[in-house]
Parts: sequence; structure tokens; C-alpha cells
Amino acid sequence: MADEKVPGEPWLQITCSPDFVGWLLRERVGLAFTTYQSHKLLLLGAGPDGRPAVCERTFRNSMGLWGDGQTLWLATRYQIWRFANALAPGQFHDGRDRLFVPRTAHTTGDLDVHDLAPEDSGRLVFVNTKFNCLATVDERASFRPLWKPPFISALVPEDRCHLNGLALDAGRARYVTAVATSDVADGWRDRRADGGVVVDVRSNEVVLSGLSMPHSPRVHNGALWLHNSGTGFLGRADLAAGRFEPVAFCPGYLRGLTFVGDFAVVGLSKPRRDNSFGGLALDGALAARGAEPRCGLNVIDLRTGVTAHWVRLDGPVTELYDVVALPGVARPWALGLKSDEIERLLTIGEPGAL
Repeated sequence: MADEKVPGEPWLQITCSPDFVGWLLRERVGLAFTTYQSHKLLLLGAGPDGRPAVCERTFRNSMGLWGDGQTLWLATRYQIWRFANALAPGQFHDGRDRLFVPRTAHTTGDLDVHDLAPEDSGRLVFVNTKFNCLATVDERASFRPLWKPPFISALVPEDRCHLNGLALDAGRARYVTAVATSDVADGWRDRRADGGVVVDVRSNEVVLSGLSMPHSPRVHNGALWLHNSGTGFLGRADLAAGRFEPVAFCPGYLRGLTFVGDFAVVGLSKPRRDNSFGGLALDGALAARGAEPRCGLNVIDLRTGVTAHWVRLDGPVTELYDVVALPGVARPWALGLKSDEIERLLTIGEPGAL
């Protein structure tokens, strides 16, 4: 397994910029992120010793992640999990101010689910990459389709366009990213360099094109942000002009984006040398800067485009998928399914009536 440990050595080494933990404390925020490559959900906060406090839990092929400080949604290989904070306000569990417990799992089968988010109505919307559509969970079926791009002719289990990213706007699904507008199985790989698009799901229109493997669209302060991942740039979408405006270059393949005030937290991966990641503009951009790709998180000051803080991951983890901010959280923790702790933790809900 990818997460096997070398005896006597830490499974994962995390280093961060000198003031990163101080930034977490000042912003009163924790972070959670996923790595499908090593099957981990990781939570990051400030430890009592001033060092980063890390919790890692095993969930196979951990991908899309959503959180608000009280609830987490996590896409895995064939299930979508909902975690709930088991602690009351002001309550702690071994010094941790959040304890996320996996409460509900929807078994979807292997849909290659990427981004996901609950709308304000409570409906969970996820990117069903295998079937090239947006979908929601269903009580009797693997999924309930909600929308497919106008260039996709049929709802079939062929990853044709590599639909991956989802952005909500005003509490409803609004924008998606796809690597290409291909309508044949695996056709997106032929257009990785410049075939990427953003589609407005409400108007059914392509509003941005010419991108290189775009990911992680997010609406923040009225603007649409996203990664032009094949180039290494985080940027804004000028929808009126149909143009991507680069804001910050990061030394890695970008996936995962969340916001903390005037800061963006960006996930970085080391690109695989295969037909998915090889031969992109990112290679030349790294070489021109004398940089090697890294795995970790960059905190970008949106006012300047400068990297204000960073986190580096060394060890078996080389690829991340998603990252979310957990507002009002200092030291998050989660239960997994591999130990008996989840059997022994018992909590009582609010009393009800017959």
C-alpha cells in the first residue's frame, strides 16, 4: 500500500513557513485536504507547542471535499461520506476543538467523483466524472443525474471530457470545469494543453475556453477563481471578456482551492510523468524559474499575488486533490474506520418525542 511506513521513520513529513501556524491562529481557521494517491483525509491545525497539528485518516481514494467547520463531505472510491462534529460549543476532545465523526455513507459505486458541495437547499451535488455529468445521491440508485454539458451526447460510463470542478454561486451549482469538449471516451487527453473550458450550468454556455487542464472553480467575493493547472497558475475569470487572468504561479500541478479572507489556499501536486500530466506548459514554467515541483499548500495573498505562507509534504504523498478551510477551528480531529475508537465514542443527541 502507498501508506506503508518505514520502521522508525515518520509516515509523512510536514514542514511549513515560519509564520504559518501564527497565520492559522490569527485567522482562527483549520484546514482539511485530501490525497487520493495515498488514500488519506488530513486535517491541519495549530498544536499547543506552536507547531502544526496533523490528523490523518484512511479513506480509499479520498477526492472531493467540502467543509464549513461543523460538517465535512468526502468523496471516496465508491462512497460519499458525511462527517459531523460531535463536540458541543466550548467542548474539547483531548485538546481538540472539533471531532469529525463519519455518520453517513452513500454507496455510489466507482463514479470517479471529483468536486462536491451541498447547495443551500441541502441537496448534495457532485461531479460524476465517469458519466460526464453533475449528479446527486439517490436512495435506490448509484446516482441521480442533474445536468450534463451541451457537448456530451449521452449519459454513458465513458470519461469523455474529464469534467472535474464545481463552483456554487448564491448557494446553487453554477460553474464547472472540464479538460476538453470531447464527446468520445478518453478524448480529453488529446486536448490537455489548450482544450479546457468553464461552463455555466444555468445558461448551458461555455464562458471560458483555451485553458490547460482547469480545476477547482470557486466563487469568492463575487469573482470566479480557478486553477489553470497545466500552466501552474491560480487566476480569476474575466467572464465579460472570456479571459483567464493569472494572479499567482505556484510550483506544482494545482488542484484544490479555498479562501480565508484575503488569502487563497492552493493545493500543489508533483505531476506524474504519464499521458495525463506530461508535456504541459507547466514543465517549461518550472524550468524557467529553476524550480522543482512540490506537493503541499501555498497561501496566496490575493492583494499582491505573493505566497505569504507555505506547507510542504515529503514522503509517500506526492499528489493532493482538494483543500477546504474550517472557519473558527483551531485544532481539528476526525475518527476513521481502522481503529476501535469509533466503536467506543458514544454521544447523545437532543431528546425527541414519540
